[in-house]
Amino acid sequence: MAESNKQQVEKPLTTGQWLGFFSMAVGVFMAVLDIQVVASSLQEIQAGLSATQDEIAWVQTSYLIAEVIIIPLSGWLGRVFSTRYLYVISAAGFTLTSLLCAFAWNLPSMIIFRCLQGFLGGAMIPMTFTVIFILFPPRLQPAMTIVLGLIVTMAPTIGPVLGGYLTDTYSWELLFLINILPGILVCIFVWKFLDIDQPDWALLQKIDFVGIALIAVCLGCMQFVLEEGVRKQWFEDPLIVFMTVVAVVSGIGMLVWELKNPHPIIDLYAFRNINFAIGCGYSFVLGVGLYTIIYLTPIYLASVKGLNSLQIGYYLMVVGLFQLLSAFIAGPLEKKMDLRWMLCLGFSLFALGSWMNGNLTSEDGYWEFFWPQAMRGTALMLCFLPINTIALGRLPVEEIKNASGLYNLMRNLGGAIGLAVANTQMIYLTKANYARLRESFTATRYQALDMVQGVAASMEHINLPEPDLAALSQVTRMVLREAEVMTFNNLFQVIAVLFLASLALAPLLKKVGGEATSLIHE
Repeated sequence: MAESNKQQVEKPLTTGQWLGFFSMAVGVFMAVLDIQVVASSLQEIQAGLSATQDEIAWVQTSYLIAEVIIIPLSGWLGRVFSTRYLYVISAAGFTLTSLLCAFAWNLPSMIIFRCLQGFLGGAMIPMTFTVIFILFPPRLQPAMTIVLGLIVTMAPTIGPVLGGYLTDTYSWELLFLINILPGILVCIFVWKFLDIDQPDWALLQKIDFVGIALIAVCLGCMQFVLEEGVRKQWFEDPLIVFMTVVAVVSGIGMLVWELKNPHPIIDLYAFRNINFAIGCGYSFVLGVGLYTIIYLTPIYLASVKGLNSLQIGYYLMVVGLFQLLSAFIAGPLEKKMDLRWMLCLGFSLFALGSWMNGNLTSEDGYWEFFWPQAMRGTALMLCFLPINTIALGRLPVEEIKNASGLYNLMRNLGGAIGLAVANTQMIYLTKANYARLRESFTATRYQALDMVQGVAASMEHINLPEPDLAALSQVTRMVLREAEVMTFNNLFQVIAVLFLASLALAPLLKKVGGEATSLIHE
């Protein structure tokens, strides 16, 4: 009897539903990839739009601010418009604004189009996570989570290489034009094949305008502070201080209002579920590690090793390759292993890979990077799969849409805060490490004198007018390079400690599986 009920619940998916879901996955890949391909080509876009270095940063900042605002609202919007309507609107808006970005005639127009692109397309990622838990039976959810996890985490690896290649070979406009054809096909397939719920137009009669305003102000100001803080010396700048105060006040106001409002735009009561609350915390930590390391590694390889974008791509591909291979391990392992232990294994491996990366020297080459990246690539699926299921697997189906938006928001905020802290610490630690090395590099130390004389001797054939001064300048650059290496090592080690420390929360998690997971399909 129980078996027959299970079969009744787990209706086989049609070919159209499979096409619809994978079309949504393609849309997610486009959205994540777009951030990275643009980031790798900001200098070319800057030249094309005649912008300064500070001004061109807003091409990314405007997109991220708009995206982080729409993500928590995606749950309510999904209930109003239905999954199909909202996703098609998001994908179509993303595609149209991509076309507009390609034809932007100056910096203000580009910033406006990028803002619209982030706002219209930002709902695609949380909506696709939602569909996993609505469309698929429990036995298929882990596999689909792996597929989506591969997409979300591999796109940042592919993005810088693809962006650099397209810009060098053709022009930066192509970075946006490549979205057009896939975007149109995604809209067609999702509209035609993925009709899994109905709109609830009645919700439009009780729109939480105050909640929407408070969320937009809080998250918009927070993202602005995180993006611009480093360039403006943080709280030495009055605008950063003002925006921080606004973010804090509006954030407190939003929490109070949303908890008291009978029809909130986001349902914060989902955090009463201990698994969801802790799962969001782990999503935050994973965002810190994932986005920060993806950001730090290319900078290290370009600054310390002097590699170009294509060479850097060969280094970064290791993570994606091992991540793909680990998908074949994570799926079967999920069926045999408690997800809580699987999460601990994944986070421990990620911490080990980060710690191994924290012992680099300036002489280290490809293979010294290979194994730490292989370790982290293997760990990513072992992190992503259990977090997703633990956070959302015990929630009833009517709460999934809202919870998915909050869950994905935490990963984005983790990445934003991680990048802001890393940028700040890079400046501070490099200065501190350089000062420490310079103190030990004095004229009274014979090792220092030997080094300067050795460099001067190697430069004799150049016939410089002041070889000793040139040698000293060369040695100074070498010391600065070593200071940078120490800085990156410090940051990688901090990430490793953060991942290990987060495991202290694992004993508080409740087991997910069997009856718990099947609740959302009853």
